[in-house]
Amino acid sequence: MTLHQPLNTEDAAAEAEMISGAEIVVRALLDQGVTTLFGYPGGAVLPIYDAMHRDAEVHGERLRHILVRHEQGAAHAAEGYARASGKPGVVLVTSGPGATNTVTGIVDALMDSIPMVVLTGQAPTHLIGTDAFQECDTVGITRSCTKHNVLVKDVNRLAEAIHEAFQIATSGRPGPVLVDIPKDVQFATGRYRGPNRTGYSHHYAPQTAGDPRRVAEAAALIAGARRPILYTGGGVINAGPSAAKALRELARMTGAPVTSTLMGLGAFPASDPQWLGMLGMHGSYEANNAMHDCDVMVCVGARFDDRVTGRLDAFSPRSKKIHIDIDPSSIGKIVRADIGIVGDAGEVLRALIAAWRDAGYGEARARLDPWWKQIEGWRDRKCFAYPASGELIKPQYAVERLWAAVKDRNPIITTEVGQHQMWAAQFMGFEAPNRWLTSGGLGTMGYGLPAAIGAQLAFPDALVIDVAGDASIQMNIQEMSTAIQYGLPVKVFILNNEWMGMVRQWQELLHGERYAHSYSAALPDFVKLAEAYGGVGIRCDNPAELDGAIAEMIASDKPVLFDCRVERAENCLPMIPSGKAHNEMILPDFTGDLGSAIDQAGRRLV
Repeated sequence: MTLHQPLNTEDAAAEAEMISGAEIVVRALLDQGVTTLFGYPGGAVLPIYDAMHRDAEVHGERLRHILVRHEQGAAHAAEGYARASGKPGVVLVTSGPGATNTVTGIVDALMDSIPMVVLTGQAPTHLIGTDAFQECDTVGITRSCTKHNVLVKDVNRLAEAIHEAFQIATSGRPGPVLVDIPKDVQFATGRYRGPNRTGYSHHYAPQTAGDPRRVAEAAALIAGARRPILYTGGGVINAGPSAAKALRELARMTGAPVTSTLMGLGAFPASDPQWLGMLGMHGSYEANNAMHDCDVMVCVGARFDDRVTGRLDAFSPRSKKIHIDIDPSSIGKIVRADIGIVGDAGEVLRALIAAWRDAGYGEARARLDPWWKQIEGWRDRKCFAYPASGELIKPQYAVERLWAAVKDRNPIITTEVGQHQMWAAQFMGFEAPNRWLTSGGLGTMGYGLPAAIGAQLAFPDALVIDVAGDASIQMNIQEMSTAIQYGLPVKVFILNNEWMGMVRQWQELLHGERYAHSYSAALPDFVKLAEAYGGVGIRCDNPAELDGAIAEMIASDKPVLFDCRVERAENCLPMIPSGKAHNEMILPDFTGDLGSAIDQAGRRLV
């Protein structure tokens, strides 16, 4: 993760001044380079809100507070801001329900390694444990879903706790850190200490440089491979633009094909001939087969998620595995690594390039010709092909036409979770990091709209589009009001099939077409809803009119809800049936009954 530079606005004389805990919070945020935070006020954090207001009266708005409509929206917006900008997202919420409403976003950030600092209010220290109004054990509740959390009972430890929170959140494997601040600590007076004058209590210093011997062994193993593959994840993106650049250079030198997890899309250009597309349950035929048949796998910044590996005992069964990760606990956790290298993805990739050159291995593409011939055979299957839209809009066609209209504008794409998310991953080809923001590990419905708001705040002039489903968008639809209030022209492109699409697909394929509570029988009129919020509503159900309607959406300078009516029963394919291996994919051109095919393959429910 690219680190911001602290402002260090406070000199030693200012640090000797006695100020309130609330003012310490404001100064600490400023010294950490924070300019934008997302939150919702309440009694237990009103001193901090008052301190921000008074700071703005004196200095102007140095901290821009974005008032969300729900605390879950604050957490997802902070995630979107962090992932688009490379800076940590910051959340400020009150005690009790304010804190608990952020938990989904905190877990999402932990699963997807997103740097976030969450400041929560707490009941006064003398009332903690008495079931006071809006009191809860925030530290206990979030202990398992944060990288670190702390309850600050001494105002003189407050600045240190906040500075340490930023250091932990952005170092090593990024993640969320929570600081719980009782109301009396916010009123109490103490001395502020800047980040350069703070001695951290945890001495957190993750390893960033890989072991040179292991790196040299990895280079030799790749050089001897005949069927190598580079398997990349979100860790490459978290390591910053230089890591993506190093990945491209290593791919050139080794001649290896490149695939990626859902979270790693954009680290390697989709237009590059060495790109195989995403792998996993709804990944490409060529990526999954290459992963199954490779002889050397280089995993960089990925954690072998179950939606990627499929059946573990059949996952890449004949390969030697190199695993590069900043988190030592990830190496060997799920898949045994023949060579494990702990370190920052960018640093290790650069060391691997240097080791390759020092050993004189040279360009390796020529000896991989048989491997590439096999890969081209898999590519010829055209695994994402689908029947042409007739009178109804195919969801795949809708995503394709959207991407064709916006790709030259370098858009930032967020998604909700479901079929639409997978179609966006399949049909949108990202050329650079930080342009694809989605919920991977937790699969959080309602993520996309607030994440788009956070990304739009990070890049006000960017085209930001949330690809959504009619069910998922309603999880946090109230954040349209936030977009309107702050003049954020986010576009929400809803693939409306009147179902919880992925739930319906699994019910069709795995549950005998028993559609239990997956049909949306009372959808709102999204056009009228957009207009009610003060935005723009657009509806399209005709393939011939789709391009014009998309152009209208893009041209609007207001938030837009685009209700794209698509074919209701379309399934998202290819698909690896749950519990099957990568080479047992069901492709769109399968002519039999999909449910029977899965039965015959030996289905296993998840």
